[in-house]
Amino acid sequence: MNATAPLGPAELHQRRVRLIREPAAAAQARIQARAVLVAWKVPVDPEVTVLLTSDLVTNAITHGAGRMVTVAFRCSAERLRVDVYDSSRMASPEAADWGEDPGLALISRLADEWGAFRTPAGNAAYFSLSFKESFPPGRGDGPPGITRGDGGL
Repeated sequence: MNATAPLGPAELHQRRVRLIREPAAAAQARIQARAVLVAWKVPVDPEVTVLLTSDLVTNAITHGAGRMVTVAFRCSAERLRVDVYDSSRMASPEAADWGEDPGLALISRLADEWGAFRTPAGNAAYFSLSFKESFPPGRGDGPPGITRGDGGL
């Protein structure tokens, strides 16, 4: 029998973080993304994960509505998925329109799956990254905090 071990965690991990819808939320989301990658030992590119998480949160800050945004991290045996929710009543951007927004264009090019959908409370946008053997599980770039443009939080 030739079975290969999964690249990432064998169990499902989930974390939801509510952030005040203000510019500092993007930096807070980057810190949370790094913490998730290290804690769950997720074998994905940490720089891409942090960048795409920040871009989704920035989009929710810029185009969303409501006082809060929620970032949901989910990790299965094969992929990491990040959803960002806001309470905007405007239609979610169609996938074809993502190339017009610089942040969403990056997501559409770097993520394995991505999109947006309506929720009872507003809108959500998401991306997912498949696990890669080239990234050791839990590879982090140091402790979460003030690194690589996180500002003075």
